[in-house]
Amino acid sequence: MTEGNFVDYVKIYVSSGKGGKGSSHLHREKFIEKGGPDGGDGGRGGHVIVKGNKNLWTLFHLKFTKHVKAGHGGDGGSSRSTGHDGEDKYLEVPLGTVVKDKDTDEVLFEITEDGEEIILVQGGKGGLGNWHFRTSTNQTPRYAQPGMPPIEADIVLELKVLADVGLVGFPNAGKSTLLSVLTSAKPKIADYPFTTLKPNLGIVAYRDFQSFVIADIPGIIEGAAEGKGLGHYFLRHIERNSTLLFLVPADAKDIKKEYDILLDELRRYNPEMLDKDRLLVISKCDMLDDELKAEMKKQLDKELKGVPYMFISSVAQQGLTELKDKLWQMLNTELES
Repeated sequence: MTEGNFVDYVKIYVSSGKGGKGSSHLHREKFIEKGGPDGGDGGRGGHVIVKGNKNLWTLFHLKFTKHVKAGHGGDGGSSRSTGHDGEDKYLEVPLGTVVKDKDTDEVLFEITEDGEEIILVQGGKGGLGNWHFRTSTNQTPRYAQPGMPPIEADIVLELKVLADVGLVGFPNAGKSTLLSVLTSAKPKIADYPFTTLKPNLGIVAYRDFQSFVIADIPGIIEGAAEGKGLGHYFLRHIERNSTLLFLVPADAKDIKKEYDILLDELRRYNPEMLDKDRLLVISKCDMLDDELKAEMKKQLDKELKGVPYMFISSVAQQGLTELKDKLWQMLNTELES
C-alpha cells in the first residue's frame, strides 16, 4: 500500500430508492363484468448498505465516489402483481470504518467485523394497491397509495486503522526503519523529518506461524493535539491499538521529557489512550557502548518508575527478537484480561 493510495477520510452523498406506486387497477376479463379491484403493491426502494470487508485496508476505492443512489421500486400491476424491489447499493469498507453524519458530526455506527452489514439509508416503502382498500361499502376503490420517498444523507466515512501495536514517536525517531525490519512493509525512509506522510501497516511474523499487526503513523510534535504538524490528522489510528510502543532515539537530549511530551499529546487528544498498555523503546542504540548503556539504565530506572523500556537498534538488528517477545506477551496478556 503506497502513501498515495492510503485514503482514510471520504465524503459521500447517499440516497435510497423511492418506493413504487400501488396500482388502482380494476379486474377486466371476458364474461366477468365487475371483477373488482386487483391492483398490486409497489416494490420497496433499494437500500444503501455499508458492508465490512477484511481484505480492504483503505478507503481509496471510494475516493472518487461522490454520489451513491439505490434503485427505485417498481409500480404495482394488475392481478395483484407486486412491483420489483429497487436495487440495493453496497459500500464495502475496511474494518474500523466509522460512519458519521456530515452536518452534525454524529457517529451513526462503525464497522468492525468482516461481512457485517448495516443499512445506512432505507429504501422507501412501496404503496398499497387498491385491492387492500376494498370494503363492503366501497367495493371498487379507484385509488392506491403512492410509494414512500427516498431518504437522502451526506455522510463521512472515517477509517481508524485496526492494528495490535501502534508506533508513537517524534519525526525521525526511527519508526519507519523499525517497521521495515520487523515486517515486510516498505515505508519511505529518509534522513529528514516527516518522511512518513500516511500511516503504514505491517504484519510481524512471530513463532509457530503466529503474527500481529503493527501501525506506524506520521511523527507527532508538541502541539499535535491542537493541530500542529501532521500527526494530529492520524492520531485516531492509534485509538484502536491495544498496545502503544513509544519510540525515542538514544541520542535524544532528554528521553524522559520526550516520552512525557508524547504521552501528554495523547492525553490531550483522548484521555482514554492512557489506559492502553505502553512500552518505551530506545532506538538507535548501536551508537551506545556498554558503559553508557548501563548509566542510561540507572537514570531511566529512577525517572520512569515502573514504565517498561527496552534498548534496540533496527539497523544493527539488536534487541528485535526480545522486542517481539515482549510485544507478544503484552498483547496476549491484554487478550486474557
